Amino acid sequence: MTSGNFATALNAVCPYYTMFPIGFPLRVLRGRAKRGHWVADPFCGRGTTNFAARLLGLPSIGIDSSPVAVALTRAKMARARVGDIVRIAKGILNETPNNLSVPEGGFWELAYERTVLRQLSWLRRELMRDCTSDARVVLRAILLGALHGPRTKIVLSHLSNQCPRTYAPKPDYAVRFWRKRRMRAPAVDILELIRTRARRYLEDQPERTASQVELGDSRSTDAWDGKAIRWIVTSPPYYGMRTYVSDQWLRNWFAGGPSEIEYQRPTDELSHGSAEEFADELRKVWRGLVPHCHNSAKLVIRFGGIRDRDVDTVGLLKSSIRDSGWRLTTVISAGSADSGRRQSKQFLKADTTPKAEHDYYAVLA
Repeated sequence: MTSGNFATALNAVCPYYTMFPIGFPLRVLRGRAKRGHWVADPFCGRGTTNFAARLLGLPSIGIDSSPVAVALTRAKMARARVGDIVRIAKGILNETPNNLSVPEGGFWELAYERTVLRQLSWLRRELMRDCTSDARVVLRAILLGALHGPRTKIVLSHLSNQCPRTYAPKPDYAVRFWRKRRMRAPAVDILELIRTRARRYLEDQPERTASQVELGDSRSTDAWDGKAIRWIVTSPPYYGMRTYVSDQWLRNWFAGGPSEIEYQRPTDELSHGSAEEFADELRKVWRGLVPHCHNSAKLVIRFGGIRDRDVDTVGLLKSSIRDSGWRLTTVISAGSADSGRRQSKQFLKADTTPKAEHDYYAVLA
């Protein structure tokens, strides 16, 4: 499904693995949701549901435990001008100090050309200090999307040495990869890259709608307070898929995190100890939404599995809805997500791409 005449360029500001196509929430909401209907996503990720709501003129609220996800979703709710973004970036870069402390080590020396790393570190620092205006919010998202990616022969589209686009490579492997091939990080004109990307993503922006994007734990949050939610369209983490944080460690660094991978599981991560535990965790989310929903609210969930976890994903998701305050009405096959698989041709990783996916429709019980 296409998005018709919608201005969807901003939705591509920073793609990453596990995203679902914008056609999914558009198909659910278009022609059914009425103006003023609040749309919610308790696992908003890169904000696809929230952006779809904006395209349709609907207010929305999203929550996620990832600072990167929240940064991207906020950018998709913003409205900024190219000139303002370039002006802010230029002003920051012009003040880059010569004695700035930057991340050190073999990875950083090979991943980014020296001047690029210094400018990037200063942009990070300044956007951490102040990222309140729409222009700064979108600037941060543009840089997150340009932070790493494949090198091209025609134009420099990313800031890094050869990398996958949707996830950050592990440092030890990346260093071996680059050294073996004698690959050097490119000297990139950051300001020109920002200008080019800003023009691409902001050429035709949708109208602003009411929105709220929160960093938090969707199992226990007050973010839903005051909303009469009519539509919940979401895709929770797949059972066994626990590499979200390490896959986005470079973007997490730019959003304010550490300059090395943290393999320790976040305390706000859903429990993957067993399929039963995972279903119980999801049930807390569905149950917590009930008091904040209009009595005609609909819950729509896309859920699948990964190949290294042999589990009945349909049974797991059905179990999570049982005794949650919702009643399952329909389960529809959504095919396979293999078309969105990782760029393993560049950096080899374990094959944890999704297999069969289904869409689940529920109403309040």
